[in-house]
Amino acid sequence: MITIVTATTNDYKTVQDIAHQTWPIAYGEILPKAQLDYMLGAFYNEEALKDSVFNKGHHFVLAKEGDETLGFASYEHNYNQQPQTKIHKIYILPQTQGKGIGKTLIDFIENVAKENHSTALSLNVNRFNKALHFYQKLGFEIVDEIDIELDHGYLMEDYVMEKKV
Repeated sequence: MITIVTATTNDYKTVQDIAHQTWPIAYGEILPKAQLDYMLGAFYNEEALKDSVFNKGHHFVLAKEGDETLGFASYEHNYNQQPQTKIHKIYILPQTQGKGIGKTLIDFIENVAKENHSTALSLNVNRFNKALHFYQKLGFEIVDEIDIELDHGYLMEDYVMEKKV
């Protein structure tokens, strides 16, 4: 049985490990290796994770089966001072994908969003990421297309997706 638990600072290494296992598969055909390495380093170093939680109000949760962590997600309520919950990260170990773990994480976040009076869930997804279809299947719709410039001339080419709750 999959359970969702709140992550603590002691879980950052687990979050980093899962990100490092999933990113090359999720983005290996989309992004150059140098950009992938840069983004993993920038988004998943311990200081960046602490900043997300303590300064930006992100909540991290883990999907577990027994003692094994199979994936994680992070989200933020009242994103941009709007009644919406933003899913910033959601990654499932490659060998466990397709077993409903991602849906379980999103369902959990949706329930917490309702408790916090959000009217929508939102997320960004790379325009070339195969996960786009997963989100559409769960009821998310594309509402915008954005390009986010990073250091070193790197670019994130994303769709903004929303789901009413």
